[in-house]
Amino acid sequence: MNANALSINEYSSHLVFITGGTKSGKSEFAEYLAKKIQNMSYVALSENNLDDKEWQDKINLHRKRRPKDWKLIETTDLLNTLRKEEGPLLIDSIGGFVMQSIGKKQNEWSTKMNSLISLLIRRKIITIIVGEQVGWSLVSEYKIGNTYIERIGELQKRITKISKDNWLAINGRAIKIDEISIEIPT
Repeated sequence: MNANALSINEYSSHLVFITGGTKSGKSEFAEYLAKKIQNMSYVALSENNLDDKEWQDKINLHRKRRPKDWKLIETTDLLNTLRKEEGPLLIDSIGGFVMQSIGKKQNEWSTKMNSLISLLIRRKIITIIVGEQVGWSLVSEYKIGNTYIERIGELQKRITKISKDNWLAINGRAIKIDEISIEIPT
């Protein structure tokens, strides 16, 4: 499939989920799709750590790629953002939501995750979500790392189930996984 053949009409009033590993191209692909949408808001879902030069370089790279007319929402409060924002959104990335709850007990995490899924289901306009694939290789020797891997895996499985279109970015290529996969029965 040629990226230029993607029609924005395919992407109205639903969720699009793009996942992939580090440097896979997932954010660039999400931005490519979002550039065709009017009144886009970009949700940068992380803390802006001014002391971390590498993080600042990454943020600056993302800023340079985004169109100037996009509204920028820098937040760590995705639930409140979804309650307030009615227009199209590009959320980059869902791992920030997981990190905000990393210290919470499992029942508190489940409540937050269920709230997020409920808010996403209720959205009546396009929402593009970028998520990071983890857990394909080394297992963390730290409890916090394993908690993150398990929670993001669980959340992304649930987002995939409610998304109209699911993409996997790998090595600079985007694969529409809905067309070449079946849902695993549970």
